[in-house]
Amino acid sequence: MMRMIAPSLLAANFNNLQKDIKMINESQADWLHLDVMDGVFVPNISFGFPVLKQVAAICQKPLDVHLMIVEPQKFLKQVKSLNAYLMNVHYEACTHLNRVVNDIHDEGMKAGVTLNPHTPVSLLEDILPEVDLVLLMSVNPGFGGQSFIEHTYRKISTLKEMMLKSNSKALIEVDGGVTDRNAGRLYDAGADILVAGSYVFHAPDPEKAILEIKNA
Repeated sequence: MMRMIAPSLLAANFNNLQKDIKMINESQADWLHLDVMDGVFVPNISFGFPVLKQVAAICQKPLDVHLMIVEPQKFLKQVKSLNAYLMNVHYEACTHLNRVVNDIHDEGMKAGVTLNPHTPVSLLEDILPEVDLVLLMSVNPGFGGQSFIEHTYRKISTLKEMMLKSNSKALIEVDGGVTDRNAGRLYDAGADILVAGSYVFHAPDPEKAILEIKNA
């Protein structure tokens, strides 16, 4: 089983992004998670493509671009221009999800689909064979620093069973309230990648915090 971590830029120090991205480059982080919020799909605004282009220019880790926005398909070209590894869209934001997933693949990126905490994994049954990753939100999206939602463990296990039945090779990613206290249980439940923001960037030693989660 993989034990990967994708620190979330949302919790970084925007007064000194270059320093934080240098830390990510030198750390054991696997990806850099980028939460793009529009203030419509979620009740907050984060950062847009001018900032992301600067990040992409210096980050040496694969970019995991998580679009918490309405009509994410409109931004395929912009995400591709970042040389993003993966474009992640919300099930709840895509009326024609199959088309969006195909378009992401056509741009040469991996395709991820995200579920909000209230959305059952059973709704992914028909799209699961097409996607490369499923992201389960373990907090309500829109803000960092929230408390972990406990029923996420059950959702991971249910999703893992669905994947085995459909021969899906998709990875399972979990985002929200991840710390060294729950990371081990999340991996054991079937998660492959954990997103951690506050726990990493607000730690006295962020590189150590990354290792604590990977080795939990």
